[in-house]
Amino acid sequence: MVLRTDLESAIANEDDLPAVDDVYDESEEIPLSATFDDAFVIEHTEFESFDDLVEASPSDASSADELGEVEPGSWDEFVAETTDFADEEQLVMAARDNWVAKKLGLA
Repeated sequence: MVLRTDLESAIANEDDLPAVDDVYDESEEIPLSATFDDAFVIEHTEFESFDDLVEASPSDASSADELGEVEPGSWDEFVAETTDFADEEQLVMAARDNWVAKKLGLA
């Protein structure tokens, strides 16, 4: 898997990356389940799915479908204790970069 620190170098080493429009449509909403896929969650957290992570989180939601906007910083302690990341922002950025790497065929 390509994490944020590796994504830029992986992209720099690729000769034939697809065009942005071929992998992402700005009008398309990216589902949380695509960003936080099971493989990412299993590798970087103590949970088996994003739904399991959400259910154990400080939010009132019991699944990703119920999860609304998360107040910035409100998951920091939970993320630090249950994932490979120091805070919520690191978790989200790593999941985003993982999604991008998969779309580009780098992961």
